[in-house]
Amino acid sequence: MARILVVDDEVGIRELLSEILYDEGHTVDLAENAAAARALRAANRPDVVLLDIWMPDTDGVTLLKEWAAQDLLDMPVIMMSGHATIDTAVEATRIGAIDFLEKPITMTRLLKTIAGALERGRAGAKPAAPQAPARPAMPGYAPAPPTTGDGMRAPAPGLAPAVDRSAGAVAMHDNQPRSPLLSLSLDLPLREARDAFERVYFEHHLAREGGSMTRVADKTGLERTHLYRKLKQLGIELSRKRGV
Repeated sequence: MARILVVDDEVGIRELLSEILYDEGHTVDLAENAAAARALRAANRPDVVLLDIWMPDTDGVTLLKEWAAQDLLDMPVIMMSGHATIDTAVEATRIGAIDFLEKPITMTRLLKTIAGALERGRAGAKPAAPQAPARPAMPGYAPAPPTTGDGMRAPAPGLAPAVDRSAGAVAMHDNQPRSPLLSLSLDLPLREARDAFERVYFEHHLAREGGSMTRVADKTGLERTHLYRKLKQLGIELSRKRGV
């Protein structure tokens, strides 16, 4: 896979992009400003650079000009910004950037742009004019758990306890694992109860899909950028797969 340098002063953006790219098998270097980007560029030439335009010490366009002037612009550079004008994007492209990503960056657009950058990097192609980025779709939420024929709520798949209904009794067998849903309190405020349910829901799917974010996104019906944010919000830790 590729070595990708992410340069952005926002820690949340750096963490989000690094999680996504690690999950795709890439090696990722993170820089919070232009000084760190220079050092990482010198230590390990990246295959692709994701470079934010607006940074407090030196803006991305100035750093791009610096690399071009020093004949260091021998790797594809993709500019990023949440509020840059089209003139800024055109200027960056004229200097040597190959593309432009508008924040918030969708997963599909990010991976497609990086794939194109790697192809152009291998072919030594010249920069292309930036394309209008796709807007992220509004993510949905998982539907409420279905009910059984007797009106009782059906347990989540893979979490169902054994139930004994003989003689009209409903009892839990001690040798079966209890569902985490059974520990949820209905006395919690709605937001806390919803977060608790979502935590169980996503942990279940992560375990079931072996930690694959692609399959979990497909199963839960969420765009992967939103899925990463949701897991981070719920405090669910992810294991990183580091590529070479």
